[in-house]
Amino acid sequence: MSNPTVRAIVTDIEGTTTDINFVHKVLFPYAYAKLPDFLRENAEAPAVSEQIDAVRDVIQDADATLEAVIATLLHWIDTDQKVTPLKALQGMVWADGYQRGDFTGHLYADVAPALRQWQASGVALYVYSSGSVQAQKLLFGYSDEGDLTPLFSGYFDTHIGHKREAVAYQRIVEALDLPAESILFLSDVVEELDAAKQAGMQTLQLVREGTQAGTAHACVDSFADIAL
Repeated sequence: MSNPTVRAIVTDIEGTTTDINFVHKVLFPYAYAKLPDFLRENAEAPAVSEQIDAVRDVIQDADATLEAVIATLLHWIDTDQKVTPLKALQGMVWADGYQRGDFTGHLYADVAPALRQWQASGVALYVYSSGSVQAQKLLFGYSDEGDLTPLFSGYFDTHIGHKREAVAYQRIVEALDLPAESILFLSDVVEELDAAKQAGMQTLQLVREGTQAGTAHACVDSFADIAL
């Protein structure tokens, strides 16, 4: 797949660069197990306290106890909710895990070589994931292939907007200050690709194991199949 006009690539993580099982069978269970004690031990820390208050705002209960906040967060993990304060707190817990060496960030074998090649050729690389920017930096910073964060020019999360809404991609286009048609968005999720296409971006679906290929976007099985 050749994209001669591409000046920037924005990539999703889960199911695109990273096996979805790593997120659901390693990261989520780790956060679920560690989050309650992490919050009880660090509730007074400003960064943590700010997110606890953000949870109270979401559930519209300013007087919710810490235990009620913890129960809410665990429920959000159970139901795979993309809630910004949860993502921020998960990122803090995962930081501990990465730094302790409890796990490394999974990448498909074809990802790091392609990222290095694209960046070396002058293409700017960005990440857009529903996980927090902190979690994104941790995954690539403590990846199976070492620290890949120097390859990236920027990161976007749910603060920029929902991944299935075109306005989020319009904001990314504005932030990158490039013509939309010169930006390639990579994802395994058709609805995200649809939204990016509505914003004028080029799109490419990664069809990894367990992914259902759509018909509205060009498809590849591997980053190695993307020739810029």
